[in-house]
Amino acid sequence: MHTALYRKYRPESFKDVKGQEHIVSVLENEAKQGKISHAYLFSGSRGTGKTTIARIFAREIGVNPEDIYEIDAASNRGIDDIREIRDAVHVMPYSSKYKVYIVDEVHMLTKEAWNAFLKTLEEPPSHVIFIMATTEMHKLPDTVVSRCEPFVFKRPSHAILTESILMTAKAEGITLEKKSAALIATLAGGSFRDALSILQKAINSSADKKLSHEEVEVVLGAPKSDLIFEILEAIGGQSPERGLSAVREVSKANALMDIFLKMIIQHLRFILLIRFAPDMHDFVKSEVGEEDFLKLAELAKSAKNINSKTLLTFLEASSLQKYADIPELPIELAIIETCSSQPDTQPSLL
Repeated sequence: MHTALYRKYRPESFKDVKGQEHIVSVLENEAKQGKISHAYLFSGSRGTGKTTIARIFAREIGVNPEDIYEIDAASNRGIDDIREIRDAVHVMPYSSKYKVYIVDEVHMLTKEAWNAFLKTLEEPPSHVIFIMATTEMHKLPDTVVSRCEPFVFKRPSHAILTESILMTAKAEGITLEKKSAALIATLAGGSFRDALSILQKAINSSADKKLSHEEVEVVLGAPKSDLIFEILEAIGGQSPERGLSAVREVSKANALMDIFLKMIIQHLRFILLIRFAPDMHDFVKSEVGEEDFLKLAELAKSAKNINSKTLLTFLEASSLQKYADIPELPIELAIIETCSSQPDTQPSLL
């Protein structure tokens, strides 16, 4: 059985962690100085490294594997589960100075479980450290948050995700184009775990070690990049018929409409960055490649009706898409609206 890529390439030390420098620097300093809190709270979206960094921190303060306890609060959320922990914390560690309890999805604990846990959380034995992780900070009682040292995990940037995907592909002996890695990063939605899972899906579908961009598009259900430019040029030329025809082509190819919309939004953003932020041209070029950059630069110059209002219209379409029975409909409406609007004499600003 193959090991999942996100497990195989999970960071093993603080120096391997990308995109969470604001957290790593604090925890490294605490570990070096021995200024350890009794309870930590890690919050942030999924796949950003909360439990990974919890494990690394435990190792950095000298805790051996047999004294690290990982608990999934989604499955162990009741008062009886918490009572077991409350009793177990009084047992001394096997071979370490501390016992570390990593409690994932901690927002899933019941109200009764929290009431049973509060006293232990406030005054645990000196050899016990709690590290709690959650994707839904707003669901935690204030009394819990106030008892912890909090850390908010950021989603990694698109550039960091793209680089991570390329490095993993290289380590696996896979040839992957940068624009393919950028596409995977877009679909991952700010999650390292999702990015490597998507990469693994693409690798597993290929007959050899060379992944073409076309293969990646097909496997991931992404539309061909030419159709993205069809939409952009339709908006620029105020031709709703051309734009709607491109949507129809995407639908015929059974590409996923949510991915299609994400890519339209990304390209609209790039056009605005090219127009208003010349110092970011190299960044955009690194994301899309030389050929697509030239196409975007031409649209930035000629299509003045592609502006911040255009981007907002497609962002609104994205928020509506999850409720649409017809997946194409929000995109079609956005195309009709933006193609019908009159171009401003000056580019629109937010």
